[in-house]
Parts: sequence; structure tokens; C-alpha cells
Amino acid sequence: MAGFDRLTTLMERFTLQVVPADASRATLVVSADEAGEPSQILFGAPGIASGIDPDRVLVCVVVDWGGADNPLMAALPNRFEFALAQDVEMASVVSLMRSELGAGRCGAASVVNRLGEVLIVRLLRAQIEAGSTGPGLIAGLSDPRLSRAIVTMHDQPGRDWRNQDLAEIAGLSLSRLAETFMAIVGETPAAYLRRWRLTLARQDLLKGDRVDAVARRYGYGSPEGFARAFRHRYGRNPLEMRAHA
Repeated sequence: MAGFDRLTTLMERFTLQVVPADASRATLVVSADEAGEPSQILFGAPGIASGIDPDRVLVCVVVDWGGADNPLMAALPNRFEFALAQDVEMASVVSLMRSELGAGRCGAASVVNRLGEVLIVRLLRAQIEAGSTGPGLIAGLSDPRLSRAIVTMHDQPGRDWRNQDLAEIAGLSLSRLAETFMAIVGETPAAYLRRWRLTLARQDLLKGDRVDAVARRYGYGSPEGFARAFRHRYGRNPLEMRAHA
């Protein structure tokens, strides 16, 4: 997939924060083996540490990466396990994180956040490579053909993408693209693009961007058409959303 980075645009559009938390709220936990060495990462819903011997919990943090607005986070399973024996480099990152969390040195919060970002990227890579048993974005990004179309939509959301354009990018016939996209991602390419555009539009409105500029940026022919689509998705007028900037 040379030239198609499946994660960078998502990393740039959604701010990732990793902060220490108690086990009841943690969404990422590192547990130890019988010898006390880091052995497993668990990532998912709050309280994922439930059922783990507290004496074996080495790291507890909350990962906030845009919540449900981030389509990749929304597509992740409620529980994702990763054995550190699979990745020596990941084990080194965990060791650095433990050191920063325990030492309380200057700038530790910033270092932990950056190390957490490295962990999340590597976990997501592993999840994408493993694929998904159900329809969704993870399954779509795991597919070498559909991922090209999805990344193209992520990178250029304002273009007037037709299914024929996306089919050519994916190397599929028009009918095959429609069939495969629905089966693997769970919605049509047009529906996915519309949802992605509105997600980005909401971000821009919350930054204070003008409604007409946002409408043009994401391929809407008029502010009125954009407002209708936005209200249908979020139940609020774009001007109301912008007022919260």
C-alpha cells in the first residue's frame, strides 16, 4: 500500500490524550506475568482492568482520541488484547512509560502522552493487520483494495467523489466496489464519505470557522444544503454549533 497511509490523517484530525487513571476508569492497562514483567496490553472500554489481579496491574491510563467522533475509535472492539512477547519494541515503550509514571520528573505528563500515542499507533496497526470479524472501518482498512478508497476519502474529503472514481482507485469494478464496501464496511461509500465530511465540519465549526466556508470546504453546493445535512446528523444548526466555539 505504498503511498496510502491508513492512520496519519486520523492522527492529525483527532487530538490524542493519554493520562494516568485509576483501574476503574482506565481504558488502557498493562498487566504483568508471574515474574512481574510486563506481558500484556488491554485496550478498550473503561474498567477494562476488571478481573485482573491488582498486584499485576503495572500501568493504568485513560486514552481519549476523539471518542465516538473518531470513526476508528468507534470501530474498535470493547476489548483488545496484545501480548508484548509479540513486539519487543512495544515492550520497551511500556517500560519507558512505567518509568515516567513512577518517577514524577518534570515534563512526565507530556512524555507519557507521547509514549501513549506510540502505543496506540502500534496497537491500531496490529488491529488493522489482524482485521475484524464484523463490518466497520477496521475491516475496511484491513482490506488492501477498500483501504485505498477509504484513505482517499479521508485525505481529500472535499472532492466530488463518484463511486466510479473510488472503484478505479480500489482497482474494482463499480458493482464490485458497491457490493464489497457494503459487506465489509457496513455502509455505502457515499454514506461513509458524508459521515466523514460532517465529522470534520463539526470540528471546524467548533474552532470558529464560518458556516459558508465549511460548506464549501466539504463539497456542499450551498450553506443551506450543508445545514440540512448537519441538522440531520447532529440535531443542531451549524450556527448553533459555531456559537460554542
